[in-house]
Amino acid sequence: MYDIQYHKQDLSQYSFLVTGGAGFIGSNLVEYLLKFGAKKVRVFDNLSTGRASNLEEFESNPAFEFFEGDIRSLDDCRKACKGIDYVSHQAALGSVPRSIKEPENTNAVNVDGFLNMLIAAKDEGVKMFVYASSSSVYGDEASLPKVESKIGSPLSPYAVSKYTNELYAKVFNTTYGLKVIGLRYFNIFGPKQDPNGMYAAVIPLFVSKILACTEVFIDGDGEQTRDFTFVENAVQANVLAMLNENAEAVAQIFNIAVGENFSVNRLYTDIQKQLDSNHAPTYRETRKGDIRNSLADISKAKDLLGYKPQFNFGNGLAITVDYFRNIYQ
Repeated sequence: MYDIQYHKQDLSQYSFLVTGGAGFIGSNLVEYLLKFGAKKVRVFDNLSTGRASNLEEFESNPAFEFFEGDIRSLDDCRKACKGIDYVSHQAALGSVPRSIKEPENTNAVNVDGFLNMLIAAKDEGVKMFVYASSSSVYGDEASLPKVESKIGSPLSPYAVSKYTNELYAKVFNTTYGLKVIGLRYFNIFGPKQDPNGMYAAVIPLFVSKILACTEVFIDGDGEQTRDFTFVENAVQANVLAMLNENAEAVAQIFNIAVGENFSVNRLYTDIQKQLDSNHAPTYRETRKGDIRNSLADISKAKDLLGYKPQFNFGNGLAITVDYFRNIYQ
């Protein structure tokens, strides 16, 4: 989609596994790896939240493979990791509200499934295991900006699951020598997010409902802030982490964001402007488990990974709104 290259290595000699590759972030990463000539890009997904339509454009590429399976099955994880050099583990059950409603499913996928992937990656000799963590692990730690070394108590089962991932990954590095890097995502948005369903992401949900002139809800007063991060920045972080050659970065956790925060009200207003709409939102009670403000310190990722976000809130939002406008108009 974009002509920015984040790697220096020749990808044609490496095989990559993207778990959750039919999902939002995963499919954008798959697109990058195939575009720059990876030897093999295998997607491992059970299509429970990911969409087959996100992969259709890759089916004619001989370097692309799709393995339908479930990370809750260790056998499936072993098959998926066979012959793989680098893993980007994106598969998870997202959404704080869903985790509050379905804690057992969140744990089964995000904790049991994660452990299965670590075991399989270790046993198959994977060179680097990169995994998606979340800013939700900061919990009730109120200070801004968020620095990786200072977290609070988790506020949801989802946050617990992601923090557990970080603990397990560290243990697999120290105990078994598996090279791991964790990426704490801050409110990733962009093309291919799903605006449908009970746990739809806020930006595509706003766009689709404004275009349809149906009721749009904002939780709380809308003044809560987030470090909204365009998906291509997450793609960059995954590529840099998988191909990392800096020993100091191994077994570390990195904030992946832009380093700027904006309120949900500001987000909604900007979307309105881009859609030339005055469609007013409806405010409702604050969601359980939500933090009030979020802002990342990304200096660690810059220093150790060479991460440099190429898209800010404004230009990322413009691309995203155009994408969904073309779909829903």
